Formats: sequence, C-alpha cells, structure tokens
Amino acid sequence: MRVMRSLRGNSGAGLISRPARLSSLRSIFTGCRAVMLPRFGGPEVFELRKNVPVPNLNPNEVLVRAKAVSVNPLDCRIRAGYGRSVFQPHLPIIVGRDVSGEVAAIGTSVKSLKVGQEVFGALHPTALRGTYTDYGILSEDELTEKPSSVSHVEASAIPFAALTAWRALKSNARITEGQRLLVFGGGGAVGFSAIQLAVASGCHVTASCVGQTKDRILAAGAEQAVDYTTEDIELAVKGKFDAVLDTIGGPETERIGINFLRKGGNYMTLQGEAASLTDKYGFVVGLPLATSLLMKKKIRYQYSHGIDYWWTYMRADPEGLAEIQRLVGAGKLKIPVEKTFSITDVVAAHEAKEKKQIPGKVVLEF
Repeated sequence: MRVMRSLRGNSGAGLISRPARLSSLRSIFTGCRAVMLPRFGGPEVFELRKNVPVPNLNPNEVLVRAKAVSVNPLDCRIRAGYGRSVFQPHLPIIVGRDVSGEVAAIGTSVKSLKVGQEVFGALHPTALRGTYTDYGILSEDELTEKPSSVSHVEASAIPFAALTAWRALKSNARITEGQRLLVFGGGGAVGFSAIQLAVASGCHVTASCVGQTKDRILAAGAEQAVDYTTEDIELAVKGKFDAVLDTIGGPETERIGINFLRKGGNYMTLQGEAASLTDKYGFVVGLPLATSLLMKKKIRYQYSHGIDYWWTYMRADPEGLAEIQRLVGAGKLKIPVEKTFSITDVVAAHEAKEKKQIPGKVVLEF
C-alpha cells in the first residue's frame, strides 16, 4: 500500500500531520472549502462552504491542492442550467474544470506523479466534483507536471481550452504540416489555443476576431486576422481550407465555414446540440434526437460538399496534455489572463463575466 503525506498550508482544509495509508484518506483530509452550486441560476446562487468532505481516492486518482482555477464559459453555462439533465440529480455540485496546484495525495496505481509536485490539468466536461475547491480530484491522465516557467495563475488558464482545441484539430481534423486552418473566434481561449497548436504543427492559420485581439493573434503566428466587426470575411479571405474550427456557432458561421472548405476538409463546431436537446427532452428522447441531427448534418455535408462535419468537445487526452505541456514550457502556448479574483469572490468573478465586463480570461486564486 502506498503511503501518503500531507501538505500544510492556509487552504482551509482540516489536516492531521501524521502520514497515513491511502485507505485512511479522510483521517488526513477531513474537509475543505468548496464553492457549491445548490441550484441553477445567476452568480448569486453560489455558496462557499467550509468542511466539505473530501472523497477517498480511487487507485488512478490524484488529490490536488489548488492554487488557481480558471473560469470557463462552460462553468457559467452549467451554473445557469446547461447540462441539467446530467447535473440536476446530483445537486449540490462543485463546478470548475481547470486547475493548477500541488499534488497532495496519490492513488495506489499512480506512477507518473508524486506528492509535492506542481501540476496542472483539466476535468472532463461532465465531471460532478469540479475544481472550485481547495482540494480537487483528477485522474492521473488528466494531469501533468506544470512547467516552472509559468505561474499557477497562468497554467490554470490553459488546459481545458487547449485540450478542446487539441481534440478538434488532432482527433477530428487530424491536421498536418502545410495544411490551412480557419478559426472563427480566434480571440477566445479555445480559438487562440487552436491557432498556437496549429502554428506549432506547421499549419497556415487564418482567424476571425474582434479588433483588440488582432495584434495578439498575428503575433501568435496566424497569417491573417480578420476583424469581423469591420470586415466581410467572405471578401477578405481567399482560397480554400483543410479545416475550419467554429468557436462561435450559428447558421451564418456554419454556412461560411462550410463554403471555405475544400473537398475532404473538416468543419468542427463547439456548439453541438447534444446537451441542449437532452436538457429539453430528457435522455430517452433527447440523446437519440441529437444523434439523429448530427448524422443528418454529416450526410448532408458529405453529399453536398464532400466534407466531414463534427460536434467537438473536450476529452482527456494524455498525449495532447503532454504536447500542451511541452509547448507551454517552450513559451509557444499561452492564454493571457485579464483578471484574477480570490476564490472567496467567486460571485463577483461570475458577475463580471456574465455582464461582459471582462472579455478575457478570469482566474480564481486560493
């Protein structure tokens, strides 16, 4: 049986200092602070609770003492009720997907990480115990060592967005050197990650954006950045593309993106309808309906344009996370953080995002 030791700090968790075996996890980590979502609604529904129980670890799991977690659009949507078909039966839940921190304990089968190591990573979109807590639990495959060249705040902003982009580019489109990529929404976290991942793969990238992010996108290696608020992308962009990543969604960007693809290309949207249809009609009706809708679109666009159509989502990917870590360490992948809040100010952080007062990335610190 692997022995664990605890890491002390002012995180608010109840700790006992003596070493203990994995099966005695609760004798070491008796409870911790966590931002709980007791019901769906606005930012005010969040409750910061103390002494929330810390579950025992499964053999492949890692307990991470959080230093920083980022606020993703998905966090805000879940808080407001998106995915209720999955989450409602389990309320109250902890939201949050990204985390950067220190390994506090490891399961018996964990080999690649050790207690005290600085790590970062992200949970699956449907995880019920999120990262807005002093101590997060992730699988070994969902974590990797944090490069020493970036802070916990910087690291926490990256993994969920970058892994979402990685899945689209590498699992769906399978982009290769020399290919052309068009990104709708290149200034957002997923879009900006996709630009940097594609550039690192030797691709030629064009992106749509708003004016204030144009210089940053070009500096990241994109060959063209089109401000969609002042320019007509259909006139400004020339030629065909091998892949289109649409982080905006909607009939218009879908129409434009599909028409920009050459035969054999891939259109990927983040705005798939599986969750919304399941929320509306329940699993029994909604999931088959979503599957049918996706297949109809796949067949339609394969027949009309000769392209593949995808609803793309983040998935844990050890290979992708390892490449993301390498690029972050080399300074080739970063997501700028616009503002930080204390975890105790989570309501204010979500209010600022909901009112669009902060267009860029927001991070919660512990």
